[in-house]
Amino acid sequence: MAGLDAIETASRDEIAALQCERLAWTLHHAYANVPHYRAAFDRAGVHPKDFRELDDIAKFPFTTKQDLRANYPFGMFAVPREKLARVHASSGTTGKPTVVGYTAKDIDTWAQVVARSIYAAGGRPGMIVHVAYGYGLFTGGLGAHYGAEKLGCTVVPVSGGMTERQVQLIADFSPDVIMVTPSYMLAILDEFQRQGLNARDCSLKIGIFGAEPWTNAMRQEIEAGFAMDAVDIYGLSEVMGPGVANECVETKDGLHIWEDHFYPEVIDPETGAVLAEGERGELVFTSLTKEGMPVVRYRTRDLTRLLPGTARTMRRMEKVTGRSDDMVIVRGVNMFPTQVEEQLLKSEVLSGHYQIVLTREGRMDVVAVHVEARPEYFDPVLLEAEAKVVVARIKDTIGLTTRVVVEAPATIERSVGKARRVVDRRPA
Repeated sequence: MAGLDAIETASRDEIAALQCERLAWTLHHAYANVPHYRAAFDRAGVHPKDFRELDDIAKFPFTTKQDLRANYPFGMFAVPREKLARVHASSGTTGKPTVVGYTAKDIDTWAQVVARSIYAAGGRPGMIVHVAYGYGLFTGGLGAHYGAEKLGCTVVPVSGGMTERQVQLIADFSPDVIMVTPSYMLAILDEFQRQGLNARDCSLKIGIFGAEPWTNAMRQEIEAGFAMDAVDIYGLSEVMGPGVANECVETKDGLHIWEDHFYPEVIDPETGAVLAEGERGELVFTSLTKEGMPVVRYRTRDLTRLLPGTARTMRRMEKVTGRSDDMVIVRGVNMFPTQVEEQLLKSEVLSGHYQIVLTREGRMDVVAVHVEARPEYFDPVLLEAEAKVVVARIKDTIGLTTRVVVEAPATIERSVGKARRVVDRRPA
């Protein structure tokens, strides 16, 4: 494929008509073939025939990660297992893994939306794409891989880790595009500097970053370090994998949702009420074309808001600011790691490598933000003063008193996948 799909610039009426048709199919498909959905719909007193217009989707019950775990491993599949071409799963670090299945048609659909995402980010057929997402049960590596091939690119399937080798292959193979988590991209930048190489001189023109929330401040840091366009991609295994939405390189103003395959809602995370466009809340998705494992009103726990389209007529989602289930509550204050990150990256002497450590002293929760200094600014007097500035910024913006501990370069643990931003050592 190359160029825009016609649906990307179709009228809102055309998009809505297609969504209505595909939502009706998904609801019938799920009800007829997935015992969980049949039971959930029956308990809620709704039937697929009750769906007649888009707003009717709000009548149907939500699906949660717990529902997927309760039906582990294959209970959410809507086709016989032998009809599946592939199975992926989450890491299961907080419980049983969530298992997802794809038919051959689903795999092709997934490749198409990732190819569309890469194109939106500025990728073109014939470019070399360096994939540093992990391969395996995690959807990142193979999702990016198949999408890049679908677009007509040459794929370098490096996977994660071996940072020194990542830099070597970038230098030797001259890729145009890299797909990786933003936190690991900073580790790659550090390795360029360690080797005495100027990352701005390398071949990379486009970075497509996802799998964890990241801020515009981190975008600026990466773009300055590499002389590239840093673009956000969104997805999650339960809905498809990477490629549910993507920023367009010409605007970088939020991620256009590929609404011909995924129907978005934003809800109040406490009440479940659907919020109006522009209001911030929890993102919910219903798949429109998935055969192997359709999802109906899946609660992503990601916090964002829906906005009108710009570079495409499909609606945008604002960059994810955090998750309703990784929000840290300290002394009655809600805090997301991205809020802290934004304040850290306003400093020219601090790097993007940080970790928030929560402890308890007596009856009080204590927040310590550990952040690395940039090598060229490792001066104790300067860093002590900078720590005080950051403490004040966090207090002013979040309303929380913290300790900021500036560490030596290369001391905070690195992650080749999703960064471990919060370490909670408080007693249960």
